[in-house]
Amino acid sequence: MRQREPHDLEGASVVLAGATGVLGAEIGRQLIKAGARLTLFARDEAKLAQLDLPGPRVVGDIADVDACTECVWEAVTRFGRIDGVVNATGVVAFGPLAELTDETLDELVTTNLIGPVRLMRTVLPELEKGGFLANLSAIVGERPTAGMALYSATKAALSAVDAALARELRARKIDVIDLQPPHTETGLASRPIAGEAPRLPAGKDPESVAQRVVDAIRKRERVVPASEF
Repeated sequence: MRQREPHDLEGASVVLAGATGVLGAEIGRQLIKAGARLTLFARDEAKLAQLDLPGPRVVGDIADVDACTECVWEAVTRFGRIDGVVNATGVVAFGPLAELTDETLDELVTTNLIGPVRLMRTVLPELEKGGFLANLSAIVGERPTAGMALYSATKAALSAVDAALARELRARKIDVIDLQPPHTETGLASRPIAGEAPRLPAGKDPESVAQRVVDAIRKRERVVPASEF
Protein backbone atom coordinates (compact mmCIF):
# COMPACT_ATOMS: atom_id res chain seq x y z
CA MET A 1 0.00 0.00 0.00
CA ARG A 2 1.35 3.42 -0.94
CA GLN A 3 2.37 5.56 2.05
CA ARG A 4 0.19 8.63 2.40
CA GLU A 5 1.66 12.01 3.23
CA PRO A 6 0.96 12.97 6.87
CA HIS A 7 -1.28 15.89 7.74
CA ASP A 8 0.64 19.02 8.65
CA LEU A 9 -1.35 20.73 11.39
CA GLU A 10 0.80 23.86 11.42
CA GLY A 11 -1.59 26.70 10.59
CA ALA A 12 -4.50 24.32 9.98
CA SER A 13 -8.00 25.67 10.64
CA VAL A 14 -9.81 23.11 12.81
CA VAL A 15 -13.36 23.17 14.18
CA LEU A 16 -13.43 21.58 17.64
CA ALA A 17 -16.92 20.52 18.70
CA GLY A 18 -17.38 19.66 22.36
CA ALA A 19 -14.54 22.01 23.21
CA THR A 20 -15.56 22.50 26.85
CA GLY A 21 -15.47 18.82 27.80
CA VAL A 22 -12.43 17.48 29.65
CA LEU A 23 -11.28 15.45 26.65
CA GLY A 24 -12.34 18.07 24.10
CA ALA A 25 -10.35 20.78 25.86
CA GLU A 26 -7.30 18.51 26.12
CA ILE A 27 -7.53 17.69 22.41
CA GLY A 28 -7.68 21.44 21.81
CA ARG A 29 -4.45 21.95 23.78
CA GLN A 30 -2.70 19.24 21.78
CA LEU A 31 -3.92 20.73 18.50
CA ILE A 32 -2.65 24.17 19.53
CA LYS A 33 0.74 22.63 20.37
CA ALA A 34 0.76 21.15 16.87
CA GLY A 35 0.19 24.63 15.41
CA ALA A 36 -3.50 24.43 14.58
CA ARG A 37 -5.92 27.36 14.80
CA LEU A 38 -9.20 26.47 16.48
CA THR A 39 -12.83 27.45 16.21
CA LEU A 40 -14.35 26.35 19.52
CA PHE A 41 -17.92 25.01 19.45
CA ALA A 42 -19.93 24.02 22.54
CA ARG A 43 -23.36 24.57 24.02
CA ASP A 44 -22.39 25.83 27.50
CA GLU A 45 -21.79 29.56 27.11
CA ALA A 46 -20.22 30.09 30.55
CA LYS A 47 -17.75 27.22 30.18
CA LEU A 48 -16.89 28.30 26.66
CA ALA A 49 -16.14 31.83 27.85
CA GLN A 50 -13.80 30.49 30.55
CA LEU A 51 -11.99 28.01 28.32
CA ASP A 52 -8.22 28.55 28.29
CA LEU A 53 -7.84 28.04 24.54
CA PRO A 54 -7.40 30.70 21.85
CA GLY A 55 -9.84 31.01 18.98
CA PRO A 56 -13.31 32.23 18.12
CA ARG A 57 -16.15 30.75 20.16
CA VAL A 58 -19.54 29.60 18.90
CA VAL A 59 -22.26 28.73 21.40
CA GLY A 60 -24.77 26.19 20.18
CA ASP A 61 -25.93 22.60 20.04
CA ILE A 62 -24.22 20.36 17.50
CA ALA A 63 -27.65 18.96 16.57
CA ASP A 64 -28.89 22.44 15.60
CA VAL A 65 -28.27 23.04 11.89
CA ASP A 66 -28.24 26.81 12.40
CA ALA A 67 -25.56 26.50 15.09
CA CYS A 68 -23.47 24.27 12.81
CA THR A 69 -23.86 26.80 9.98
CA GLU A 70 -22.78 29.63 12.29
CA CYS A 71 -19.74 27.64 13.43
CA VAL A 72 -18.62 26.93 9.86
CA TRP A 73 -19.18 30.59 8.88
CA GLU A 74 -17.12 31.77 11.88
CA ALA A 75 -14.21 29.47 11.04
CA VAL A 76 -14.15 30.45 7.36
CA THR A 77 -14.54 34.15 8.16
CA ARG A 78 -11.75 34.13 10.74
CA PHE A 79 -9.25 31.81 9.06
CA GLY A 80 -10.27 31.79 5.39
CA ARG A 81 -10.87 28.05 5.25
CA ILE A 82 -11.51 24.86 7.22
CA ASP A 83 -8.99 22.02 7.12
CA GLY A 84 -10.63 19.64 9.56
CA VAL A 85 -13.18 18.91 12.24
CA VAL A 86 -12.78 17.11 15.55
CA ASN A 87 -16.04 16.03 17.18
CA ALA A 88 -15.65 15.37 20.91
CA THR A 89 -19.30 15.78 21.89
CA GLY A 90 -21.41 13.16 23.62
CA VAL A 91 -23.84 12.31 26.40
CA VAL A 92 -24.31 9.03 28.26
CA ALA A 93 -27.19 7.28 30.04
CA PHE A 94 -27.25 4.17 32.19
CA GLY A 95 -29.93 1.61 32.97
CA PRO A 96 -32.08 -1.02 31.26
CA LEU A 97 -33.44 0.11 27.91
CA ALA A 98 -37.03 -0.44 29.04
CA GLU A 99 -36.57 2.09 31.85
CA LEU A 100 -35.20 4.95 29.74
CA THR A 101 -37.64 7.75 28.98
CA ASP A 102 -38.43 8.91 25.46
CA GLU A 103 -36.67 12.19 26.25
CA THR A 104 -33.50 10.31 27.18
CA LEU A 105 -33.67 8.17 24.05
CA ASP A 106 -34.13 11.26 21.89
CA GLU A 107 -31.21 13.11 23.48
CA LEU A 108 -28.84 10.16 23.12
CA VAL A 109 -29.60 9.75 19.42
CA THR A 110 -29.68 13.48 18.70
CA THR A 111 -26.44 14.39 20.47
CA ASN A 112 -24.36 11.29 19.73
CA LEU A 113 -25.41 10.60 16.14
CA ILE A 114 -27.56 13.22 14.43
CA GLY A 115 -25.43 16.12 15.69
CA PRO A 116 -22.09 14.81 14.41
CA VAL A 117 -23.69 13.97 11.06
CA ARG A 118 -25.19 17.46 10.80
CA LEU A 119 -21.86 19.10 11.50
CA MET A 120 -20.06 16.94 8.93
CA ARG A 121 -22.68 17.67 6.26
CA THR A 122 -22.43 21.39 6.97
CA VAL A 123 -18.63 21.52 6.76
CA LEU A 124 -18.13 19.24 3.73
CA PRO A 125 -18.60 21.98 1.09
CA GLU A 126 -15.67 23.85 2.69
CA LEU A 127 -13.25 20.91 2.37
CA GLU A 128 -12.57 21.52 -1.30
CA LYS A 129 -8.86 20.74 -1.06
CA GLY A 130 -9.16 17.74 1.24
CA GLY A 131 -8.90 17.62 5.00
CA PHE A 132 -10.21 15.46 7.80
CA LEU A 133 -13.28 14.62 9.83
CA ALA A 134 -12.41 13.01 13.18
CA ASN A 135 -15.15 11.59 15.39
CA LEU A 136 -14.80 10.20 18.88
CA SER A 137 -17.08 7.20 19.10
CA ALA A 138 -16.23 4.85 22.00
CA ILE A 139 -15.21 1.36 22.99
CA VAL A 140 -18.90 0.46 23.47
CA GLY A 141 -19.37 0.88 19.72
CA GLU A 142 -17.31 -2.25 19.19
CA ARG A 143 -18.24 -3.88 22.52
CA PRO A 144 -21.91 -3.08 23.32
CA THR A 145 -22.51 -3.01 27.04
CA ALA A 146 -25.52 -4.09 29.11
CA GLY A 147 -27.13 -1.16 30.86
CA MET A 148 -25.87 1.12 28.08
CA ALA A 149 -27.75 -0.35 25.13
CA LEU A 150 -28.77 2.81 23.30
CA TYR A 151 -25.55 4.65 24.14
CA SER A 152 -23.66 1.69 22.66
CA ALA A 153 -25.92 1.75 19.61
CA THR A 154 -25.38 5.46 18.94
CA LYS A 155 -21.61 5.02 19.08
CA ALA A 156 -21.72 1.94 16.85
CA ALA A 157 -23.87 3.87 14.38
CA LEU A 158 -21.39 6.75 14.33
CA SER A 159 -18.60 4.28 13.58
CA ALA A 160 -20.69 2.89 10.72
CA VAL A 161 -21.22 6.39 9.31
CA ASP A 162 -17.47 7.01 9.53
CA ALA A 163 -16.62 3.79 7.69
CA ALA A 164 -19.08 4.45 4.86
CA LEU A 165 -18.21 8.13 4.58
CA ALA A 166 -14.49 7.33 4.38
CA ARG A 167 -15.22 5.40 1.19
CA GLU A 168 -17.48 8.13 -0.20
CA LEU A 169 -14.88 10.85 0.34
CA ARG A 170 -11.69 9.01 -0.63
CA ALA A 171 -11.57 10.58 -4.10
CA ARG A 172 -11.84 14.05 -2.52
CA LYS A 173 -8.83 13.34 -0.29
CA ILE A 174 -10.89 13.83 2.86
CA ASP A 175 -9.93 11.49 5.70
CA VAL A 176 -12.67 10.23 8.01
CA ILE A 177 -11.15 9.06 11.28
CA ASP A 178 -13.09 6.91 13.74
CA LEU A 179 -11.58 7.13 17.23
CA GLN A 180 -12.80 4.56 19.76
CA PRO A 181 -11.17 5.37 23.10
CA PRO A 182 -11.79 3.18 26.15
CA HIS A 183 -13.15 4.59 29.40
CA THR A 184 -11.31 7.84 30.07
CA GLU A 185 -11.28 9.92 33.25
CA THR A 186 -13.35 12.81 31.90
CA GLY A 187 -16.12 12.79 34.50
CA LEU A 188 -18.73 11.99 31.83
CA ALA A 189 -19.87 8.88 33.71
CA SER A 190 -20.62 11.05 36.76
CA ARG A 191 -22.88 13.32 34.65
CA PRO A 192 -25.28 10.93 32.92
CA ILE A 193 -28.52 12.27 31.51
CA ALA A 194 -30.24 9.28 33.15
CA GLY A 195 -29.42 6.44 35.50
CA GLU A 196 -26.34 5.85 37.60
CA ALA A 197 -22.98 4.57 36.42
CA PRO A 198 -21.87 1.13 37.55
CA ARG A 199 -18.53 0.79 39.27
CA LEU A 200 -15.96 1.39 36.57
CA PRO A 201 -12.25 0.56 36.50
CA ALA A 202 -9.75 3.39 36.44
CA GLY A 203 -9.91 5.11 33.08
CA LYS A 204 -7.27 6.40 30.70
CA ASP A 205 -5.61 9.76 31.27
CA PRO A 206 -7.26 12.43 29.07
CA GLU A 207 -3.91 13.90 28.05
CA SER A 208 -2.60 10.61 26.69
CA VAL A 209 -5.89 9.96 24.86
CA ALA A 210 -5.79 13.46 23.35
CA GLN A 211 -2.19 12.94 22.21
CA ARG A 212 -3.25 9.70 20.50
CA VAL A 213 -6.13 11.50 18.78
CA VAL A 214 -3.86 14.18 17.35
CA ASP A 215 -1.29 11.56 16.35
CA ALA A 216 -4.00 9.66 14.44
CA ILE A 217 -4.99 12.85 12.61
CA ARG A 218 -1.37 13.52 11.65
CA LYS A 219 -0.86 9.93 10.45
CA ARG A 220 -4.20 9.89 8.58
CA GLU A 221 -5.36 6.72 10.31
CA ARG A 222 -8.87 5.59 9.51
CA VAL A 223 -9.81 3.64 12.67
CA VAL A 224 -8.19 3.72 16.10
CA PRO A 225 -9.71 0.94 18.23
CA ALA A 226 -9.74 1.02 22.01
CA SER A 227 -6.78 -1.35 22.18
CA GLU A 228 -4.55 1.26 20.51
CA PHE A 229 -5.06 4.01 23.09
